[in-house]
Amino acid sequence: MNKIFTLLLVLLMISCAKDDRPTVANIHQNWEFKETTDTNWNTASVPGNVYSDLLSHNKIPDPFLGSNELNVQWVPTKDWEYQTTFNLDEETLKKSNIELTFEGLDTYASIYLNDSLIGKTNNAFRTWKFDIKDLAKAENSLRIGFQKTSVHEEKETAKLEYLLNPGIRVFTRKAQFQYGWDWGPIVNTSGIWKPIKITSWNNMKLDDVFFKQEELTDSIASLNVEYTISADEDVKDATFEIKNGEAIHTVKFPVYKGTHTYTTRFQIKNPNRWWTYNLGTPHLYELDVKLKQGNDLKAQKTVKVGLRTIELVRETDEKGETFYFKLNGIPVFMKGANYIPQHSMQDKVTDAHYEKLLNDVKDANMNMLRVWGGGIYENDIFYKLCDEKGILVWQDFMFACAMYPGDKAFLDNVQQEAIDQVSRLRNYASIALWCGNNENNEAWHRWGWQADKTEAQRKAIWDSYLAVFDRILPETVAKYHPSISYWESSPSYGRGDERFQFEGDAHDWGVWHDALPFERFEQKVPRFMSEFGFQSFPSYEAIRAFTGEDSISINHDSYITHQKHPRGFKLIREYMERDYPVPTAGDDYVYMSQLTQAKGITMGMEAERRAMPYCMGSLYWQLNDCWPVVSWSSIDFMGNWKALHYKAKKSFEDVLISSIVENDTINTYIVSDKLQDIEGDFTLEFLDFNGTIIHSTKQKLTVVANTSQIVAKTPMTDIKGNASEYVMRAVFISTPLNTNAQTGDTLTSNSLFYVARPKELNLPKEDISTKVTKTEDGFTIEVSAKTLQKDVFLYTKAKGHFSDNFIDVLPNQTITITFTTEAESIDDLAFKTLNGIQRKVAKSANY
Repeated sequence: MNKIFTLLLVLLMISCAKDDRPTVANIHQNWEFKETTDTNWNTASVPGNVYSDLLSHNKIPDPFLGSNELNVQWVPTKDWEYQTTFNLDEETLKKSNIELTFEGLDTYASIYLNDSLIGKTNNAFRTWKFDIKDLAKAENSLRIGFQKTSVHEEKETAKLEYLLNPGIRVFTRKAQFQYGWDWGPIVNTSGIWKPIKITSWNNMKLDDVFFKQEELTDSIASLNVEYTISADEDVKDATFEIKNGEAIHTVKFPVYKGTHTYTTRFQIKNPNRWWTYNLGTPHLYELDVKLKQGNDLKAQKTVKVGLRTIELVRETDEKGETFYFKLNGIPVFMKGANYIPQHSMQDKVTDAHYEKLLNDVKDANMNMLRVWGGGIYENDIFYKLCDEKGILVWQDFMFACAMYPGDKAFLDNVQQEAIDQVSRLRNYASIALWCGNNENNEAWHRWGWQADKTEAQRKAIWDSYLAVFDRILPETVAKYHPSISYWESSPSYGRGDERFQFEGDAHDWGVWHDALPFERFEQKVPRFMSEFGFQSFPSYEAIRAFTGEDSISINHDSYITHQKHPRGFKLIREYMERDYPVPTAGDDYVYMSQLTQAKGITMGMEAERRAMPYCMGSLYWQLNDCWPVVSWSSIDFMGNWKALHYKAKKSFEDVLISSIVENDTINTYIVSDKLQDIEGDFTLEFLDFNGTIIHSTKQKLTVVANTSQIVAKTPMTDIKGNASEYVMRAVFISTPLNTNAQTGDTLTSNSLFYVARPKELNLPKEDISTKVTKTEDGFTIEVSAKTLQKDVFLYTKAKGHFSDNFIDVLPNQTITITFTTEAESIDDLAFKTLNGIQRKVAKSANY
C-alpha cells in the first residue's frame, strides 16, 4: 500500500511540475533598410550588413569583381537605418522579464523600440542586452540607426595632439581588416551582423555555466562548475543538476535576488582526455545541465567539455627562452596556419563553409590555427568544430598593427569586450592561448612610429598600450579563463631584433618584405614561428571570377585592386627567377607562382620541424582569403587548394622525412610527432630521371617518439651523377614499438629530394598518361609516366577537389588521384608539368 501511495505521489509531483524555461525568439524577419536621407525602404537580411543588402538590390556593383571596390567607397560615408516590426503573444507579455539582446551591431548604433531610445552601442564585438518589459507590446516597432564611423573617429582624433598610427581605425572597435589590408579590400561595412533575440522568463534565469577544470589525472577529473543566475527575488528551493551519461550530480541551494555566480564541485572518474586528432581522440563529454525551482524546470542546456591540460612553456635556457605548448603534459610541435575571416561580408559564411575549411585544415595535417587579431572573434561553430576535429586555437584579441587610445571610455569598452568574448569561449577545449594583439609591440618599437612624437607623447601612447595589453586583457583572462596562458603580443620580436631567433614567437618577414632568399628560413630558425609567408596567384577559377574573362591574364586591369601589396608582383617574379623558369603565358605563370610559394614556405616548415625541440611551432601566413585575390593564402577564396596546401600536407605529416644539403653532404632527418617510438626499414635511392638507380642504402631504424633526428648522411661525392639529373627517394616503413602493435599500424613515409634548383634540373620531355574512371563521388584519375614528370598539376573547370596535386611522378610509376565533384564529366581535364614549361621557356628564349 505504501509503495502504491509513494508512486502516486511521485506521479502527482511530475504532473504538477511545469516547463518554465525562458522562451527565445529571433527577430530576423521583415527587416528593411535605407540610407538615412532616403525616403524609400528596401528589404534587408538579418543577420547581414549594408553591403550585402545593397548588393542584393543591385544598388552597388559586386565589390569583388573587376575594380568595383573603388566604386563602392561611398557606402561607409553614409548613415544607414534598419527597421522591422514584430509581435509578442500574451504569454510572453505576461512574463516577469523580457530582454532584447543584440549579439553584434556594427558599430555606432542608436536603438529605438516603439519610438523610444533604449540604448546606443559602440563596439561590434560586444553583446548588448536591454530590459524591454515596460516598453514591450503585442505589436512592436524596432528601428536601428547606424552612424558612419568617421564621425566618432574624427571626434576622437581631434582630442589628441598626435597621430595614433596607422590612422583613425584605432578608435573604432570593429573588424580592423574592413579598413583594408595588404590582402583584403576596403569594405568598411555596418549593420546587424549577428543575431537579435527576444528572451522572456519568469523570476529566474541561468545566464552562464563554466566548467573550470581544477585537476586532471588518469583516475579523476575535478571541475569547479561556476553557474551564474539572475533572479527577481530570493528562491529557497533551487536545484542545479549535471548529468554525465547515467551519473547525475545534484546540488540544492538558495538563490539570491540579483545576478550572482554559484559554484559546485563535479567529478568524472577515469576520464578520457581530449587530444589533437593526430595524437589521440578529441574526446568530448556531453554534459546535460538543468536548473529547477522546486519541480519547475527553469533552464536546460547541453555543454560539451573536453578534459585536457594545455600550457605555454617559457623557460630560460642556454640559448634564450623556450616557447612551446604542452598538451596533457606532452610537448607538442604546432603545425598550422594563420586564419583570417572567410568573407568580407560575414553573413555570406555558412556552417558548410566552416565545415569544409576545417576539414581542409585537418586533411593537411595541421593541429593548430591562429585566429589573427585584425579580424573577428569567430562564431561558435568555428570553435565547436575545432573541438570536435581536435584542432587547437591560438586566439588573438582583435587588435592589429596599431597603437590604440587609452582614455577611460575606450578602456572600459575594451574591458567589457574582453569579458564578453573570454566568457563566451572558455568552455571550448580547443582554446590554447589568448594573445593580446598582432604586431602592435613590434610596430611601436621597430616601424618608426615614435619618430615624430615628443617624449611626453611617446609615454602617453605606451602607457595606453600597457593599460590594455599588460593590465586589462591579462587580468580578464586570469579571472575568467585561468587555465589558459596569456601572451602580450605576437611576435615577441620581429626580424629587426636578433632576439627573434632565440626567444618567444617570431614573425619572420625577411623572406618577402626584405627579399631575402628562401634559404633564410633554414639559417634563422626561431623558437616558434607564428608568421612567415609568400604570395602566389589564386586558382584559375578565382582569376576568372574577378576578371570576368575566360582566359587567364596576369595583367588585367582588375589587379589594380586584386593585388594589394605594392611590390607584390615584383617580388613574385624576383623569387621565381631565382628558382624556376619564368613563363610568359598567363596560365603557366599562375602555376609557376604557386610552385614558388610552395617551395619557399615548405622549406621553412621543414627547417622548423627539423629543429625541434629548439623550435616547436610552424604557423604560416595565411590559410585562407576573404575575397578572390593574389595573396599569401594556401586555400583561395573559392575554396581551391593552391600548391602550398598540397605540399604543406606532406610537410606536416606526423612522420616526416626531410633532407638538406650541408657542407656537401645530404643530411636526412626523420621527424616524428608520434607519442611512441617507431621502428622499421629505411631506404635511400638515388634515381636518374629514366628510373635507373645510381646509388642506394638501406638500414634498420628506431625513431624515438616526439623527436627530430638525423638518420642518414650522404656525401655528395658518393653520388655518381650530375645533381641536375637525379632525385633522392627516401622510404621508411615503420611500426610502433609496443606490444599492442597490429599489422594495420604499419606506416609508410616517403619523400623526394632534389639537390639542384628546379630551374637547373635537366628534365625529360613532358610525357604524361591519364586514365579517368567515373565513380559515385566523382572520378579517379590514374597518372603515369615512363620518365620523371615534375609537379604535375591537374585542372578542370568542373567544381571539385583533387585528393592530391602538384605531384612528382617517378619513372614507370602510376599514381591514383580522386576528384570529388558533382559534375557528370570532366572532358576538359588537362595538366601542366614543370617539364613542359621548362621546354616552352627554353624554346621561347631561343627565338
